[in-house]
Amino acid sequence: MVAVLVGRGTLSVPTLGGVGPAPETRQITGVIGSEKRGFFEDPEVRRKLAEHGLEVAVDTAGSRRIATDVDLSTYDFAFPSSAPAGEKIVSREANRGVFTPFHSPMAVATFTPILEVLEREGVARQEAGHWLIDMSRYAELAGSGQRWRDLGPEYPSPRTVQISSTDIRTSNSAAMYLSILAWVVRDGGVVTTDSQVAEVIEAVSPLFLGQGYTESTSAGPFADYLAQGIGARPMVLVYEAQFLGEKMARNSRIRDDMQLAYPEPTINSTHMLVALTDDGAELGRALSNDPDLQRLAAEHGFRPGDPALFAGTLGDHGIGEPPTFLATVDPPVFDRLEQLINGVGARYSSPQPPEDSEE
Repeated sequence: MVAVLVGRGTLSVPTLGGVGPAPETRQITGVIGSEKRGFFEDPEVRRKLAEHGLEVAVDTAGSRRIATDVDLSTYDFAFPSSAPAGEKIVSREANRGVFTPFHSPMAVATFTPILEVLEREGVARQEAGHWLIDMSRYAELAGSGQRWRDLGPEYPSPRTVQISSTDIRTSNSAAMYLSILAWVVRDGGVVTTDSQVAEVIEAVSPLFLGQGYTESTSAGPFADYLAQGIGARPMVLVYEAQFLGEKMARNSRIRDDMQLAYPEPTINSTHMLVALTDDGAELGRALSNDPDLQRLAAEHGFRPGDPALFAGTLGDHGIGEPPTFLATVDPPVFDRLEQLINGVGARYSSPQPPEDSEE
């Protein structure tokens, strides 16, 4: 039987095929970003890891907390959702290797009428069958305070033009959004000084505070997008893996009018596994090198090391090849990103969301 620890609880998974793990199987433990929970819970993934002699149990925590607050001494590996968090862990913990088995660019889950409005405003465009959102022009439009009803009849909503993100104080996806906006404010430069931090905080805070209540994990607004539609969430910042994973899922809730668009520039959420023990390193090698595990990651919407494998997996589900080239930017180093997060977060008037559902 494989036990997967989720958050603060334990989920016991029935024995597969009535056969327990092989006698040589070693149980290893790690702390991960919650967006990878479904991957580690997948029976096919568990079965494949057992072939490598590994029975994996995981706790979930936010990437920021993994890097700064979580006691990693009891774990075999840490698996946050961003390169800055991974690099912070490497800087403070002895490790047995660093692995990046997959990644996922940040994207926007939206609807055809919304993109048609943004296209007319010069904010969105189609290229090679994919929608792109010019983030400089988007920031200008969102900062103007205009409402959707001011832009045309396609979506006559009194809402202001905003991408819905998550709470910057707890969520990695919001931190990635902040990193994109910081790049835009800096006219194509990474934040490196205190004065630049102050400039960015002043410029981007309205794009977070103007959203009203925000949740602590991207699963929340994405679930609203799927269930409530355009009236509730016209544009939601997501991991590409969330949208594509849902589209490949049995009984997918993605409808014909739902579209995946890419910020230009966007940023890669790099899933960096830091091995804290030899067993953790063995897991990192398995996830990175085993073609079946790479394929299973692709089936969960993550981009594996081989772009052809990703495209083929999507094709098997009737989904067109994603853009192979995206204009991407680097996030600030961890400590500068923390300054930005804390600066914007200090302007919230609402209580911080509970931490047990963090990404």
